[in-house]
Amino acid sequence: MTQPLVIAHRAGNDLTTLRAALDGGADLVEADIHAYRGRLEVRHHKTLGPWFLWERHELVRRRTVPQVDELLAAAAGDPRLMLDLKGIHPRLVPRLAAVLPDTPITVCTQHWWMLSAFRHLPHVRVVLSAGSRRGVQRLRHRLRRGAPPYGVCVHRRLLTPQLVAELRQAAEVVFTWPVDTDQDRDHASRLRVDGVIGTAW
Repeated sequence: MTQPLVIAHRAGNDLTTLRAALDGGADLVEADIHAYRGRLEVRHHKTLGPWFLWERHELVRRRTVPQVDELLAAAAGDPRLMLDLKGIHPRLVPRLAAVLPDTPITVCTQHWWMLSAFRHLPHVRVVLSAGSRRGVQRLRHRLRRGAPPYGVCVHRRLLTPQLVAELRQAAEVVFTWPVDTDQDRDHASRLRVDGVIGTAW
């Protein structure tokens, strides 16, 4: 089996780590996208009012997080961006679709209905994500009945080699997360996935 693709987890949320991940040879660089008050913010932090964001005891000023246009400019057309859509803001996807470059780009989310907005954009590779047992069951049902996506992404604790083989019958690639340690990588190798999402890139 060939070496799995390496997806740099959240590295696109900061323009410095974005460049480091791209220059370091990551196959894809993940960035989390939120819609907030007319802006498309690149962040994983949770909102804490109009001025601050919070996560794991870290408080940051909202004005310091990059916007999608800054992210796209920093990537400079590199096709290795993977945008993870967060939340269910009704304007997130239309605004994002309107500013995406014509170069290949990957978009993923656990809210699969959002991905229909990219059907008319052949350069957008869509990835259906699932992080729970119920989500996996929904995913299997969706793959049996819907148009095949470029890929699927499933939490590592939910996967077996048999499930990976089943998912690959409908999707070109199967990704998993989190894969941050040597033990995680050994497990992912036994699962025979096509790509791993982690912090070691």
